[in-house]
Amino acid sequence: MKKILLPATIGFFLLSCNPRNSDKVVNDSQQQTAEAIKENTTVEIIDSLYNFGSVAEGEKVEYSFRFKNSGKNPLVITKTTASCGCTVPEKPEKPIMPGETGFIKVVFDSNGKLGHNTKSITVASNAYPPFNDLILEGEVTEKK
Repeated sequence: MKKILLPATIGFFLLSCNPRNSDKVVNDSQQQTAEAIKENTTVEIIDSLYNFGSVAEGEKVEYSFRFKNSGKNPLVITKTTASCGCTVPEKPEKPIMPGETGFIKVVFDSNGKLGHNTKSITVASNAYPPFNDLILEGEVTEKK
């Protein structure tokens, strides 16, 4: 009985976990994004370095790096990451159409970051050649 029950149970689980049968719902914007990623485009970085000068510890620095889609296809930013948890980048949610300018907003929290700081932001997209890292730098001084 055990010899039959074990293969039957395994077979049942294998058939019930077929990933090809899962239902997927894709809205129009997700479909457009997926299609845009298939085609590479080019990008012109307008701002790749921002020096915020000197700020007191605890202040937050906000900056929006600018770039322009210089290619013929929509530019899709799939992911932005920062070199440190104290820096949070926000990517555009919609594709940047050819000729349009887009922004990557970055917020740097200077709390506990005394001294000179250089933070890099990595951008993943369908641009070729790929984005260079964006750099945010400056000096954090003691709070008075």
